[in-house]
Amino acid sequence: MAATADRVQNNTSEVVNRMIHAEMLERLIFFALHPERIEERLHALDDEWDVERALEANASALALGGLTLGVFSSRRWLALPALVAGFLLQHAVQGWCPPLPVLRRLGFRTQREIDQERYALKALRGDFKQVEHAMTRLQAARSVSVGFSGDVTSR
Repeated sequence: MAATADRVQNNTSEVVNRMIHAEMLERLIFFALHPERIEERLHALDDEWDVERALEANASALALGGLTLGVFSSRRWLALPALVAGFLLQHAVQGWCPPLPVLRRLGFRTQREIDQERYALKALRGDFKQVEHAMTRLQAARSVSVGFSGDVTSR
């Protein structure tokens, strides 16, 4: 069984994965050239639905619709919520279900893919300069270590 974070990408065609990645790279190039618009894009990413949320919302709507029609129209409609539940179980176990390829082709991304763009934008904006400074200090500290006896030795 694939790691939870990788299930959707592993069950998506390489063509679609490359398309989603290429679109993200195009956006990053645009925002590298227009850093004044990064904040706006970060807000848009906060509102973006990931593929899991889209799948859950669509499944819920279909299940509720099937239940409603099953109660008020024909009992045959009760098969729809059962089918949807089966798809959700399949997705939970395997990371794939029939609606997934459609949602991915429509451009729905995983939370990890959305976060990759978010952190790349933050790096473009300069949010991680303090981390770079801290890493430089850490590397300098590593060049001098304290031995068990308390002696300071240089590496």
